[in-house]
Amino acid sequence: MRGKLYELQNGTDIRGVAIENGKRDVNLNLERVKMITRGFVAWLENKKDVERGKLKVAVGMDSRLSGPQIKDTISRELSKLGCTVYDCKLCTTPAMFMTTVYPTCRCHGSIMITASHLPYYYNGLKFFTDEGGCENEDIEYILTEALRDNGEAISCNGRVLKVDFIDKYSELLVKEIREGINSKVDYEKPLSRFKIIVDAGNGAGGFFTDKVLEPLGAKTDGSQFIDPDGNFPNHIPNPEAKEAMDSMKNAVIKNKADMGIVFDADVDRAAIVDDSGRSINRNALIALISSIVLEEHPGTTVVTDSVTSRGLGEFIQNLGGKHFRFKRGYRNVIDQGIKLNNEGQQCFLAIETSGHAALRENYFLDDGAYLIAKILVKMAKLKELGKNIKDLIVNLKIPLKSLEFRFSILKENPGEYGSRIIEELKEYTEKVNGWKEANNDYEGIRVECDRKNGDGWFLLRLSLHEPVMCLNIESDTETGPEIIMRRLRTFFTKYRDLDINSFNL
Repeated sequence: MRGKLYELQNGTDIRGVAIENGKRDVNLNLERVKMITRGFVAWLENKKDVERGKLKVAVGMDSRLSGPQIKDTISRELSKLGCTVYDCKLCTTPAMFMTTVYPTCRCHGSIMITASHLPYYYNGLKFFTDEGGCENEDIEYILTEALRDNGEAISCNGRVLKVDFIDKYSELLVKEIREGINSKVDYEKPLSRFKIIVDAGNGAGGFFTDKVLEPLGAKTDGSQFIDPDGNFPNHIPNPEAKEAMDSMKNAVIKNKADMGIVFDADVDRAAIVDDSGRSINRNALIALISSIVLEEHPGTTVVTDSVTSRGLGEFIQNLGGKHFRFKRGYRNVIDQGIKLNNEGQQCFLAIETSGHAALRENYFLDDGAYLIAKILVKMAKLKELGKNIKDLIVNLKIPLKSLEFRFSILKENPGEYGSRIIEELKEYTEKVNGWKEANNDYEGIRVECDRKNGDGWFLLRLSLHEPVMCLNIESDTETGPEIIMRRLRTFFTKYRDLDINSFNL
């Protein structure tokens, strides 16, 4: 049991099954939570060079059913170790980071209990200091320390303080929006002319209606699923999911709203629906926030993940920006944005198609609520000019067809097997007329297809967390995907340990 602790690492955080469910075995139990808490304290002591008896650590959770028990377990363990604990109760992931920089807290570290949009029986842990979220190697260190025979906690001197930190975080957002709009007519309630509704997916984002939008004057009747419920009974809290976006589309049209906002469970991701019911997520969301950032910072580089569309790159370039297409994984994207700045290349926005958006002005924190605040400021200013938020992306070219496939690898050492397939696809591509491997491939292989041979592109890559190969195809013609797929099927059929049964139009 102890030896399998490393299986809980999910890149830069911890995720596992926390509730008996009849589908997957529980692997994130309370004993492991205690061990990981001790590992985090050991890591934080080393990171901050502070004795554990002087450490301040904040703990918060989203609406998951297992959250309260895990939070209480972590709080007790931290207290036994002598830490001062700030119990933030129901909170969001971005707010938990803010506990490390907010003047009245300035915690040395924080722990957010969440598994984002995963099914109800999952849960997980995200860790922060004032330098941002943990990296892969930090999680490895924490788990290694957790496995050490460090025995029971050594003290009972720590205090547990109850804090409604989401109130303080909301005040920061309200101030940001007021100052950003800077209305000469109504500074206190600059959104009074708008009806803005929220779909929190029964996660932690319901606060945005009564603690942010309503103090700013917005009408919010018609908001849905804003009450926390870890069963997620209405739809998966995921701004990428069609079900979630369609639900908000119907709500916007029914309530004649000016905007609909969709959050994931822990509010580090978001998307919107405009007043016509059009979903603005994925490439459209990146284009929207890029246009806002490029107006403020002309010529800046926008870092995205690898599956962004050809049209998005053209859109950013036409606005005078630079598009840097990097790897999948929000931490990869954010870290690349930080790296570019450190190297002297200005980057004010790093954003993944999943909705993780990080702005340099906001600690390069992927914060769905801050992203929305930024968009609301622009919406109010556009209103003064008789324009709408959708006018910003009218020139974004949308591909006619977009497809995504996931192929399970049925072989041991899936990473090695998948890497071999990618290398052999590169060789195959060189022999196909009208196909050319794209420049600057940071993961997998991306191939550009000319007008006669697919009129689009495809990307084959290994999944970050599963024994799966992911294939994305986009084309600007009706028959393009069929042309690409026919040629790829010829290539894939020789790999008996790659399940391509789903590979159909």
